[in-house]
Amino acid sequence: MSAGVQSRATATTTPGVARTRRTRGTRSLGGSSTLALGVAVTWFSVLVLIPLVAVLITASGGGWSEFWATVTSSETAAALRLTVGQAALVTVINVFMGTALAWVLVRDRFFGKRALDVIIDVPFALPTIVAGLVLLSLYGPKSPIGVNVANTRIAVFLAIAFVTLPFVVRTTQPVLEALDRDVEEAAASLGAGRLTTFRRIVLPALVPAIAAGAALSFARAISEYGSLVLLSGNLPNRTEVASVRVLSYLENGDQRGASAIAAILLLVALVVIVGLDLLQRRVTRRGE
Repeated sequence: MSAGVQSRATATTTPGVARTRRTRGTRSLGGSSTLALGVAVTWFSVLVLIPLVAVLITASGGGWSEFWATVTSSETAAALRLTVGQAALVTVINVFMGTALAWVLVRDRFFGKRALDVIIDVPFALPTIVAGLVLLSLYGPKSPIGVNVANTRIAVFLAIAFVTLPFVVRTTQPVLEALDRDVEEAAASLGAGRLTTFRRIVLPALVPAIAAGAALSFARAISEYGSLVLLSGNLPNRTEVASVRVLSYLENGDQRGASAIAAILLLVALVVIVGLDLLQRRVTRRGE
């Protein structure tokens, strides 16, 4: 009897074999795992899913015409364009500069390295309103260095860049520290140049971390408020960002209008996160 016939006969005479093969790699949840999953999903729903659904329901409460009129009004549309545009620009810069900073901190030795490693986390530690005060003191009307960008779009850029600086650095740095240098040295010994080694070996490992940092950076940027209110001036159609616009609607008692802007920001963030995920998957596959 051939091996193929024997295997089929075994699978036929042993009812659990085929079932085991089909379910290989899967694992049923035990009692404790089921309880933990239920608690985690409930907690996530209370904190995230239910509030998001509530915002979407509120935004659609007045119908499509009211929603469209709100998000296309001149002041709201200008705030959304400024917010998304500046957030995208800052995120792109953070991808390159954050990766470079992480590379320097991991691969190089220099005086003040530990101090720089600590200072990078300052935007995480500072309350955003304090960050706005710091930026206003340095780049406002009483700037000690003679640079006054208050009430301009540059102020929006600086504030967003300040609070989002650490994200790409901190997501990329641990991956760089964990990379095996022997693989890079082996590639170099086989004749691969530095660019080829970086593109084929280092970059595929870094892309998921860079994409995660970029997503965090963009999400923080489009929702930033505290660091902007002092420096940007919140001028309608000029320096007013979406978060300030949401507050304006709420102060005027228009919760539907505020929810409409929040829904647009949610949609933009979702599109960017999915796009970054697809990009990192493609780059990772090319590097394999």
